[in-house]
Amino acid sequence: GCNPLAETGRSKLQNQRAVLNQQILKAVRMRAGAENLLRATTNNKVREQVLLELSFVNSDLQILKEELEGLNISVEVYQNTEETFSIPLVPLGLKETKEVDFTVPLKDFILEHYSEDSSEYEDEIADLMDLRQACRTPSRDEAGIEMLISYFLQLGYVENRFFPPTRHMGVLFTWYDSFTGVPVCQQNLLLEKASILFNIGALYTQIGTRCNRQTQAGLENAVDAFQRAAGVLSYLKETFTHTPSYDMSPAMLNVLVKMMLAQAQECVFEQIGLPGIRNEFFTLVKMTQEVAKVGEVYMLVNTAMNQEPVKENIPYSWSKLAQIKSDHYKALAHYFIATILCDHELQSSDDEDQQEKALSQLYDYMPEGLMVLTILKDKVQRKQLGKAHLRKAIVYHEEALRVCGLCKKLRNIDVLQEVLMAAHKRSLLKYAQQETEDDFLSLIQAPDILSKTEYKIETIAPQFSKVKVKDFFHRLGPLTVFSAKQRWTAPRTIRIHHEAGELGFSLKGGSPVQIYCLDPVCAAASMGLKEGDYIVSVGGMDCKWRGVNEVLEKFKSVGEQPIEIEVIS
Repeated sequence: GCNPLAETGRSKLQNQRAVLNQQILKAVRMRAGAENLLRATTNNKVREQVLLELSFVNSDLQILKEELEGLNISVEVYQNTEETFSIPLVPLGLKETKEVDFTVPLKDFILEHYSEDSSEYEDEIADLMDLRQACRTPSRDEAGIEMLISYFLQLGYVENRFFPPTRHMGVLFTWYDSFTGVPVCQQNLLLEKASILFNIGALYTQIGTRCNRQTQAGLENAVDAFQRAAGVLSYLKETFTHTPSYDMSPAMLNVLVKMMLAQAQECVFEQIGLPGIRNEFFTLVKMTQEVAKVGEVYMLVNTAMNQEPVKENIPYSWSKLAQIKSDHYKALAHYFIATILCDHELQSSDDEDQQEKALSQLYDYMPEGLMVLTILKDKVQRKQLGKAHLRKAIVYHEEALRVCGLCKKLRNIDVLQEVLMAAHKRSLLKYAQQETEDDFLSLIQAPDILSKTEYKIETIAPQFSKVKVKDFFHRLGPLTVFSAKQRWTAPRTIRIHHEAGELGFSLKGGSPVQIYCLDPVCAAASMGLKEGDYIVSVGGMDCKWRGVNEVLEKFKSVGEQPIEIEVIS
């Protein structure tokens, strides 16, 4: 992981998040204590004091929640460092956790369940704890993603090795909600695994926002990162359906997936427009549909953010930013179509049918009395509809600026204000360039624009199989046999004597090998060997991972000498 003491902008934000989480935990405990006292007491004077204290604690909690929201909208820290003139993208902050000490519970379980010397596994336990600690500060690149995935996969091994389904291990995992700061504690690994998945998704969003959006490669990487973030969060929603943390509830994850796909769609539009948008009829038709798609997906995101129960916990500034982006990109769609109508008169050399077909694809319906072909041929109607679209564009621009001005957090993001104002001025200038004599006669309302994209944005499912992980506790034996849900006797030592070259039993299976076809009157049977026993050691050699041939070779190597084996039932 990264150096947790490094003074980078991102680490400062995460440190502030950790401090806020502790303050929120303290306030929540005080509130719980005050509420318990309120229920328990009948003394009016005490009740008055407690109610006063509760009002202070609740206002404190509200202030802390607003500070946490401020961290969640500190988007400029995560953007690319190059000078850029783009609306910022929103990353997710990493969930914070408390340290966990696996040493005692795992050593006890190794001794009790596996009947092995637990001191021999101290290095493996230390490796597991080091990996977990490193996952609290992952680097913002593919190496960070790979490390988080390797810990997630390692948890699968740990769960099978040490967490039996019938009892708790006494290991308490604590993770803080990314939006409310409230801690959630559980003794099983589900919370740990779900939180690591959330952080993999969050890290992908941070990688996406860090990409240089002034280059094709940067935008391609950003689209890919947001699609992968959406894929991980979607997998989390489908796999861990009962996580007690608000930020990982199905409703919240559903909104976050929508938001990441919307940001990917936004980057696709920027990618198309990066070489420059030619003022040409069919190019502008394509751009109109693409940008209308961005406006549409952000409108759906904003609607989802304002539904219960998500509305209570999603940062207010996020839903306002989604509304602003929806209005901004809808305004751009109307501006592009106005440019088509105002700047491109039908020439004799133009393909009339193609232009009519292209323009008709932009509308679901036409204003009463208007037809697409008539608009293309009639200069007056064309200008009137173009100006109607410009008026609608200006209305959307003004609404975006108004909403931005109302939200304190967004008001402070300079580049957002600059982009919105530049787009607004451009539409006003375009409108001013049109002839104005007939304005008072024009009652045409610009129709809505149909969105369409040539680039399908979908979630990319996490590819865990690409990360190769070795089980830290590989020495305990094959997981199919040596797992927490299996139960055995402690290892028994059997002294084997060759009787006329015969062992008195056969071997079968993969690793470890099993006793098969045991002669009930042989010497080994009389010493306690049973049908179906697993051989774990032969002559001091660990055989948990050895096959039938290797074990037989070991028996042959001692010749007629007696040999000790260890078996478990």
